[in-house]
Amino acid sequence: MVEFVNGYLIILFGIVFVTTWLLIPWWIKTAKITGLVGKDIHKVKERNVAEMGGIIVLLGFIIGIIGYVALRVFILDANSNIASILAILSGVFLAAIIGIIDDVLGWKIGLKQWQKPLLTLLVAAPIMAVNAGIRVMSIPFIGDVNFGITYPLFVIPLLIAIGTNGFNMLAGYNGLETSQGIIILTTLAYYSYMTNSPWLSIVALCMVAALGAFLFFNKYPAKVFPGDTLTYSVGGLAAMISIMANLEKIFIIIFIPYIIEFFLKLRGFFKKESFARVQEDGTLIPRYKKIYGLENLSVLIMNKLKIKTTETKVVLSLYCFQLMFVLVTFV
Repeated sequence: MVEFVNGYLIILFGIVFVTTWLLIPWWIKTAKITGLVGKDIHKVKERNVAEMGGIIVLLGFIIGIIGYVALRVFILDANSNIASILAILSGVFLAAIIGIIDDVLGWKIGLKQWQKPLLTLLVAAPIMAVNAGIRVMSIPFIGDVNFGITYPLFVIPLLIAIGTNGFNMLAGYNGLETSQGIIILTTLAYYSYMTNSPWLSIVALCMVAALGAFLFFNKYPAKVFPGDTLTYSVGGLAAMISIMANLEKIFIIIFIPYIIEFFLKLRGFFKKESFARVQEDGTLIPRYKKIYGLENLSVLIMNKLKIKTTETKVVLSLYCFQLMFVLVTFV
């Protein structure tokens, strides 16, 4: 039976990957026909790239979750955690809807910065409804703290707001959001498995499989952008898995880059852009004299060190920065 289940899951991940990979070209063509495109900022020649590719990633993820639920119900006859899985799926749906609103309506009327975190609090509702997580948490230098009713009413919404909004801030470079999502969710999948929550590992890996396929089209030079549809969904999913698997401390550590990004963006009152300026030879130089994001910081450091600064190098530097905090969790 174990061999059968492992084989089934490998096939399921393969289906998620292939389905996403096959549908992305169709989405790119359709988005361009309908005018759903955005400017690729860090290119010398102006390029219009298909937007909201996260919709296809979400579709691949849904296929994976439905396949996994079918395995548990019809083959393993295991109904445990089904409610939690569906709660996660509902939360991801809500995050995606908010992302679509931000992607589409945001271009015309604009969502204010204070509206975004309030809307993403809705994502916490399904997780609160199933009473997810453990209310007793171990706090460094303090010890065990019982949060009681404040855990579902305050801690869960806070973590999900950090996940959805934070993951949406560190973005704007080809392949950045997608690869960051793969790193973070793979880390959480590992820790979920090690803490006896393998079902959460499978949920995380369903999204990783979809993101892996999407990366082929989102890496430099990008043929499609993920949009807030993807960033809200992936950030929210990371927070939900962390709550379900009681990995809140791990979540905070691996989200430190996004917390730093928040305060750097706050420094510019969320009005400064993360983009750099493009030279005629395709290299990047800082847009501002001050630092308003980790992307700005990366470009500035490379320029100071006389390194030929390209979009790909900036993205790689941010990967390495993220992996530093992943390694910290092992320590």
